[in-house]
Amino acid sequence: MPKNDNMLAILWMLNSGVKVTAQQLAEKLEVNIRTVYRYIDGLCASGVPIISDTGHNGGYSLLNNYIRAPLLFDIEEKKALLHAAIFAKEAGYPLNEALDNATSKLKMYSNEEQGSILSRHLAGFEVINSRGSSSVHPVLVKLEQSIANQFSVEIDYRTNREEQSKNRLIEPYGMVYWNNKWYTVAFCHLRNETRSFRVDRILQINQTQIIFNRPKDFSPREFFMQNLLPDLVGKDGLISLIIGGRSEALDDLCLHWFLGHYLEERTSNQAIFLLDERSIHAYVPYILLSYGKTIQVTEPQSLKEKLVAVTSELIEYYQL
Repeated sequence: MPKNDNMLAILWMLNSGVKVTAQQLAEKLEVNIRTVYRYIDGLCASGVPIISDTGHNGGYSLLNNYIRAPLLFDIEEKKALLHAAIFAKEAGYPLNEALDNATSKLKMYSNEEQGSILSRHLAGFEVINSRGSSSVHPVLVKLEQSIANQFSVEIDYRTNREEQSKNRLIEPYGMVYWNNKWYTVAFCHLRNETRSFRVDRILQINQTQIIFNRPKDFSPREFFMQNLLPDLVGKDGLISLIIGGRSEALDDLCLHWFLGHYLEERTSNQAIFLLDERSIHAYVPYILLSYGKTIQVTEPQSLKEKLVAVTSELIEYYQL
């Protein structure tokens, strides 16, 4: 392990608040005890207030009033970072190797008691997520680098309505992870507007040397959600969608990624949403069908008729 990493490891171990002997440090780092002495001297010369106690219960420790550096995490901070890393890995985080190295260091630079606590908390914490194609990973890496350095990229992109891909020059403003898929929000020179692109539909990507300027205070998340959900603020002709049914089903509907944004009122036996007629007929029937008989549409009547029509089409389709 490089010298700097060893010296940082010593700081981590001393930060636990437990006295550590030079022999224990040497065994942990797998170095000669004289090397440990040199590391301790180097840290002291850098201004780290290390206390050395001699005798039977002696060892090294940090001064109680020492203000810890931001990189020295307590046990709760370590636990939170390791839990967050599990979420990131399941989402297909592009810098996965660096993430593994970071979590390994967090575990390595913990004393025995901290390691035991972390192991117990990690043992019962898991995230289940649908894994995307491995071909997405290199695209994510290039996008992340291009976003950070503000370099435009050329992509071959195929939409769900096109058989052939199109070459586009885009300025990637950010990445969004939503509904088990990665997206990039970017200005598209082909369409001359800001759009969102599904990363798994990018067949090829090449970074250019063309530098762009990201719009000030631009939020990829806000742009993505605004394009995903109809903006009904101040819109005329909105209709009350009234649904009754089992409490558990209504709870689930109120948390739905689409309907939840338009919830107006929730009582013990019904939920009321406020939507435009087009959205009610275009999206809502396909959301409600999966709930079967656990819910009942009260209003509008036109949605009941649409549900009957959609169900009839499905029956006809499967009877062929």
